[in-house]
Amino acid sequence: MSATARPITLIQPRKIECGPGTAPLVGEFIWTKSLKSALVVADAFNADRIGALALPDDCAVTVFAEVKPEPDIANLDALLAVAGACKPEVVIGFGGGSAMDIAKLASVLAGSGKTVREVEGKEKAPARTAALIQVPTTAGTGSEVGNRALVTDPEAYRKIAVDSLYMLADLAVIDPNLTATMPPAVTAATGIDALTHCVESFTNKNAHPAIDLYAQEGIRLAGQYLARAVADGTDTEARMGMSLASMYGGLCLGPVNTAAGHAISYPLGTRHAMPHGLANALIFPYVLAFNAPACPEKTGRILGLLGLKSGGTASEQETFDLASQFCAKAGIDVAASIAPLAGADLEAMADEAFAIKRLLDNNPRDVARNDILNMYRHLVGQP
Repeated sequence: MSATARPITLIQPRKIECGPGTAPLVGEFIWTKSLKSALVVADAFNADRIGALALPDDCAVTVFAEVKPEPDIANLDALLAVAGACKPEVVIGFGGGSAMDIAKLASVLAGSGKTVREVEGKEKAPARTAALIQVPTTAGTGSEVGNRALVTDPEAYRKIAVDSLYMLADLAVIDPNLTATMPPAVTAATGIDALTHCVESFTNKNAHPAIDLYAQEGIRLAGQYLARAVADGTDTEARMGMSLASMYGGLCLGPVNTAAGHAISYPLGTRHAMPHGLANALIFPYVLAFNAPACPEKTGRILGLLGLKSGGTASEQETFDLASQFCAKAGIDVAASIAPLAGADLEAMADEAFAIKRLLDNNPRDVARNDILNMYRHLVGQP
């Protein structure tokens, strides 16, 4: 069956507000719905600026300010304890993908008696009774428009993925002004994360024309605006462009999802606490090049949209070189980033990545365990 003829389900939040200065619409939504208690899920930095959301004075606000960069089950359990105590009428994810993901999980798990392990997979989460609002302060995960959440299982060195339509936000507010405080390195890493969502969806075995539109526009926006956003955090046009790229990437994930790039990047985070965006940025050139023989036309299109090649296809080596140059220009310092991997157990990492069949099975080219191991070895400079 051709991609065009294949059925597909498109999902997105009931309402998306997007543009500079839209953050106060969070408070307007809560006021309109007469919601009287809110739980804001954030890291310590964003917890100090919830005033940007203009929450109503008559709404009792509880702030969970302990979101970790790569949240694990213990972090989620701490949030669930707070949610169980305050019983919010609305949960607000305010931050990057980490805050938004565990806000999703809190919205369905709090008071349910269920654990995250029990709802792993698709459509196992209980229905939520609270409203859910997502407000990104980074431009990377696109989690604000999706129905998937990830949390680290530290005992098994893996990500637990939960998919549920109950975790789709009632409202997503995408205000690029909230991303202006991101440091250049974080802007670069999260921006490549947004790019990889679009690229992996576009080259995916399950790719579909309805999603290709989002994917290609997200790639184009990253090519046009990422370096600018890194160079000048106050460049509102660039910040808006990357916020849109992130949103488009998020819209790709529900119907199509990611592939080998994310599977291979996960052990960098679960074993070595590397931020998700940075892990994806390090792996991106390897997987794009690896997949080039399987989808040469799409790879050439990606390079063209990024402004790296004027037309035609590219070899694996040329693809790797061009993608690496793009990441370097965006501000990814590979040498500094791989320092924590010195002495890493690459064999164990390859085993863990190779076990993530839910993503590897989406890849346009079959990936062997040894292919993954070779990518890790090349990354850290091992022969």
